[in-house]
Amino acid sequence: MNLCAAEDESEQEIHIPADIGWEMLDKWKFFFVGAVLFSGVSATLYPVVVLKTRQQVAQSQVPCVKTAFGIVRHEGFRALYRGFGTFLMGTIPARALYMAALELTKSNVGTATIRLGFPEGTAGAIANAAAGLSAAMAAQLVWTPIDVVSQRLMVQGGGLNWVSNASTCKYSNGIDAFRKIVRTDGPRGLYRGFGISILTCPIKRGLVGFLLCAQRTVWGGMRCYFYKKDEDGNESGINALRPDSKTVMAVQGVCAAMAGGVSALITMPLDTIKTRLQVLDREENGRRGPTIGQTIRNLVRGGGWTACYRGLGPRWASMSLSATAMITTFEFLKRLSAKNHEILQ
Repeated sequence: MNLCAAEDESEQEIHIPADIGWEMLDKWKFFFVGAVLFSGVSATLYPVVVLKTRQQVAQSQVPCVKTAFGIVRHEGFRALYRGFGTFLMGTIPARALYMAALELTKSNVGTATIRLGFPEGTAGAIANAAAGLSAAMAAQLVWTPIDVVSQRLMVQGGGLNWVSNASTCKYSNGIDAFRKIVRTDGPRGLYRGFGISILTCPIKRGLVGFLLCAQRTVWGGMRCYFYKKDEDGNESGINALRPDSKTVMAVQGVCAAMAGGVSALITMPLDTIKTRLQVLDREENGRRGPTIGQTIRNLVRGGGWTACYRGLGPRWASMSLSATAMITTFEFLKRLSAKNHEILQ
């Protein structure tokens, strides 16, 4: 049997553990344990988000390592977690909304596309992309106000002067920031950058859904490898690939890291504009308040078009690690929350 034939038969010969659908989950366990697990992931990656935000609103390009040491030296280690309480409070409901929308959309769209006659692989790709898009858009309703408040707290530093035109208003905590933003800008102030966030959703989630399909290529490559070993006289007699759950999650994690990294590169200018729009005070954008056009002009005037990529390193690392952690944690959570553990065999 040649490699081409093996590739043609790969779908029949690769036995991936069955996916766990929404109806198979213990919902209470899914949301409760999920809140704990995802809070841990968020806590681990939060300092990287702080570094990214500080660099995006800086007056000039500052190396990531210098930014980190400067924050710790002038403001203390706790400054790397400034705004984390607010961030965590928003993460729990946003993640719950995200996971519910993700699973419901994936299940319904997947079933609908199969009924329409799409091949299983194509149906899975469409379901993944649609689920990621709808889940991200739903989560933004909760996440944008939390993002505005937490980022205001992130850039509120001690003796550092690299933050350009950050809000002059001082906040004692998230609740105080929430009240002052509403008092100054009204409810609309909490949704600064909401449009840009929605605009990036199709880019990020569509790309993630597309690149996650790269795992099929990985499985095909592994299948060809095992067939070649078998043809070369391997006595193990391997004629089918039966990965366990850990192997499946590892492949998913690698593909998610690729997706997250590419997504960070493509959406970086939009994220920089959104961050400055949410964080910078009215003084930078005039008396009428911030606009996207004025924010872009001020950003380019201060550092050229390359300023749009300030903080790319931390954001690339954050999105790659976050995508990997979220995918693997999510799959682990589904297996942990399954009503019937026999389906994991």
